[in-house]
Amino acid sequence: MKNDADVNNTTEKVGNFYPARFFNRHPLITGWRFFVFFIAAVVLIPVGVVISSLFSPAGDIWQHLLETTLPGLLYNTFWLALGVIAGTSLLGVSLAWFTAVYEFPGRKFFSWALLLPFAMPAYVTAFVMLGIFDFTGPIQTTLRAWSGSDLLWFPDIRSRMGVIIVMTLAFYPYVYLLARNAFLTQGKRSLEAAQSLGFNRRQGFLYVTLPMARPWIAGGIMLALMETLADFGTVAVFNYDTFTTAIYKAWFSMFSLSAASQLASLLIIIVFILILLEQQLRAHMRYAETKRSQYASRIKLSGWRSWAVIGFIMAVLFFAFLLPVSQLVFWAVQSFSAGFDQRYAEFLWHSLLLAAFAAFITCMVAIMLVYAARRHHDGVTRAAIRVANMGYALPGTVLAVGVFVPIAWLDARLSELAAYFFQIDTGLLIQGTLATMLIAFMTRFLAVGHFPIDSAMQRITRNIDEAARGLGLSSLTILRKIHIPVLRSGIFTAATLVFVDVMKEMPITLMTRPFGWDTLAVRIFEMTSEGEWEQAALPAVTLVLAGMIPIVLFLRQTEK
Repeated sequence: MKNDADVNNTTEKVGNFYPARFFNRHPLITGWRFFVFFIAAVVLIPVGVVISSLFSPAGDIWQHLLETTLPGLLYNTFWLALGVIAGTSLLGVSLAWFTAVYEFPGRKFFSWALLLPFAMPAYVTAFVMLGIFDFTGPIQTTLRAWSGSDLLWFPDIRSRMGVIIVMTLAFYPYVYLLARNAFLTQGKRSLEAAQSLGFNRRQGFLYVTLPMARPWIAGGIMLALMETLADFGTVAVFNYDTFTTAIYKAWFSMFSLSAASQLASLLIIIVFILILLEQQLRAHMRYAETKRSQYASRIKLSGWRSWAVIGFIMAVLFFAFLLPVSQLVFWAVQSFSAGFDQRYAEFLWHSLLLAAFAAFITCMVAIMLVYAARRHHDGVTRAAIRVANMGYALPGTVLAVGVFVPIAWLDARLSELAAYFFQIDTGLLIQGTLATMLIAFMTRFLAVGHFPIDSAMQRITRNIDEAARGLGLSSLTILRKIHIPVLRSGIFTAATLVFVDVMKEMPITLMTRPFGWDTLAVRIFEMTSEGEWEQAALPAVTLVLAGMIPIVLFLRQTEK
């Protein structure tokens, strides 16, 4: 029974508002909310370092950018983003639908082979494609020798369309991986349900199956879009000016970290708005699955339809993976005797170890965030989760600086405290350690892990949670025994994406790694920065082969 003080405290009102009653029913600080706010704060610190530059504008440089380059940057970035969205959506969704729902010769092979381009960094694909299709490349050189003409009709690879095609071939696996996961769990059953309502197969796909797969497809598109907006290596190779090239020019050419940070701040704001709009569009939608849909028999293709699908898949696989890898292998064989040594085993081990730790930490944090959002639907929690996912919008170098600055400050304060209280010189405690690298990678790729797991969580009906709580299970028990087993496919998807992304990430590794902690990506940068493309082929091939390991394991798991 409540005493009078409790009753008065509960019923005391301010205007028409009962503060105590509100906070009793909607406590802002619970265990799950605290975790969300903590992760958001960890991500917000480096992001805040960048965004804080807006309050100290570099007037002359900013005015110069506004008058000369900013309109062109916005124009180029807009069309590049739109082209990559269209290209990755078309390739990713169509390839996922064919390999998940239909049966045709070679389907099992193509199911995992179509993920192989994901193991290649986009900047590697870019310089290889230029080496093959540029004016002085083997294709045009051979055609000119055969035809005796100047090949004025040959499309210019150094164009906006060339950049869009290369990025589409590099980033479509984001959409393919997530969309295929959706189609495997509900594609055939939803198509049968649509046909029972009188729709033909095409109408069932467009009006039933595709909308049901929207969380997966939207998540993949958002990942591809943010990767496009944050990419620097590919656009630099093509000399195509975007926000990221402007950031680097402001930093390294104008020597203005403030101007670079301000441009990066605009990039963060743009991506944050895009994420907010996408989440608002599907805020009131619910998606559920039945487990038996995974075991639905596939639709068998035969005749010209089967060959058309095989031809389409082979064309994508050839230009996205087989052709660039063949060129890389050719260069690697030529430079093998001069470039290979025992350090490559160390490069490979560092890359694998770093990627495995980062994938594990990022996925664990993403699971906790997704479950916290499931338990708390308030705007504050949702806003904190959006903040936690903003790091993916930052170019790697800018994020590395955003992480480095506060850690350097913290190291200095810890050193001062140790000298004051214990009269010892601690040196650097945090800087140049694996912990710094892992914090930076978690900040950068948390969105990569969050989207697949969040999309998978959308399939679990809330009745399951209510029934489990009715049986007296705690939140952690529900998460461990019910949700994580059901989320397994989403977790494998997230781990695969993060693992391969970390292996390919170069700027963060280069700027935050411990002394001597070189990886394959760092080795590629060292070679390409010196213009030694053939020398860069050997670590690039090794990186591709290493990136194939989690992809093959993931596909074997999803096939089960």
